Amino acid sequence: MPSAALAALVRLRRSNGWIWGTMLFSALISLTASFVLSVDAVVLAADPRAALACNINAVLSCGTVGTSWQASLFGFPNAFLGLAAEPVVITIAVASLGGVRFPRWFMLSAQVVYTLGVVFAYWLFFQSYFVIGALCPWCLLVTLSTTLVFTSLTHVNIRDGNLYLPPRASAAARAFVDAGLDALLVTVWLMAVVTMVVVKYVPLMT
Repeated sequence: MPSAALAALVRLRRSNGWIWGTMLFSALISLTASFVLSVDAVVLAADPRAALACNINAVLSCGTVGTSWQASLFGFPNAFLGLAAEPVVITIAVASLGGVRFPRWFMLSAQVVYTLGVVFAYWLFFQSYFVIGALCPWCLLVTLSTTLVFTSLTHVNIRDGNLYLPPRASAAARAFVDAGLDALLVTVWLMAVVTMVVVKYVPLMT
């Protein structure tokens, strides 16, 4: 790739339009998936044996995952958390695209809350992978989208110094994202997750 084109690509990736646009798009996907999962949870509450559209086979089965105790860890369907959280992320992204700059304490709070959210999403993924023995396509979509939201939010918070890190740690983190290593890291991570799924579950579907 010519150096000029590469430089333009780097500038685009660092731009507010790209960062907040990625966050907005990912949050909209997560909200949609959370809505579908919420509807499915209501259906399963009425009939645990209901045939959901995403019950594809024994491996890809929203019903199997949705009727597990992990799917309602706090006493209600986990998808309800997405319905509550993603509109906040969408609001932040839209406002930021419009030029609003939120206070550091607000962005730090958003980082803490969403970090807990992405940790929870991966806890659910690993529960499905290792314990339940089935995967929910909509849940996988939530895992992907929350990863992208988290990556975008972390990038902008490091760039803008919103995490109240010590000076040396802040400079190192800024150099890390300026070099695009955060994008590389999340790409490698997602490829590893996809590889895990393919290695374990594709043979079971053949």
